[in-house]
Amino acid sequence: MITNYYQNIQTQLANVFDKETNTMQQVSEVIADKINKGGVVYLFGCGHSHILTEEVFYRAGGLAPIAPILIEELMLHQGGAASSQKERKNHYVRPFLEEYPITENDVLIVISTSGINPVPVDVALYGKEQGATTVALTSTAYTQSQSSRHEDGWYLKDACDYVINNHVPVGDATLYDSASGVTFAPSSSVIGISILQAILAEVVSLLLETGETPPVFLSGNIAGSDQHNKKLLATYEEKVPLLTKNME
Repeated sequence: MITNYYQNIQTQLANVFDKETNTMQQVSEVIADKINKGGVVYLFGCGHSHILTEEVFYRAGGLAPIAPILIEELMLHQGGAASSQKERKNHYVRPFLEEYPITENDVLIVISTSGINPVPVDVALYGKEQGATTVALTSTAYTQSQSSRHEDGWYLKDACDYVINNHVPVGDATLYDSASGVTFAPSSSVIGISILQAILAEVVSLLLETGETPPVFLSGNIAGSDQHNKKLLATYEEKVPLLTKNME
């Protein structure tokens, strides 16, 4: 099964990069333009999707103007099943979002493989209200077989300016045991992280082409990095308070 999973991931990644590279390129260009204008990239996801937002935050070799929207009630550490229940609530998330200074200078990436629950849809709609460019990272396969739980019948893909399809199958699992009928081994995190890191890599390249020095963190475990990173923290801490929160 180790080999089977590896081969399935390779196949899925090849499919994504064959079919979604054009949209990923467009999103990269928008992000580079927004960063040049002082904007940041907000990311949101519920449950396991929130892991992708932390993957690209305050990351060695990663961009500094990255702002994860971390709502603990919608993550996992306060209760896995409870987070799923809350994700299905209409009108739940807006009070949390009002704490984030999202503007027309920013990009908001909303991550939800199913794209059927109210909270991710409402996050995207809120971002659009603030003028941000919105991006869905989702699996459009769900729209063909699963009903939306949003009160207006919206799927995440309907609420965003750009839609990147992760091509993850309904149910997420990639492997199947014919004897028991069990499906297992999810792929959405691996695929989603690859998509996000590829987009941000292109953003760095685009910033270099304009003659700008990309605001990229260095690893704190190499000599001379602290001063470099402190400058980036000072530049972005007002817009991304989580960067310096609780620092001594």
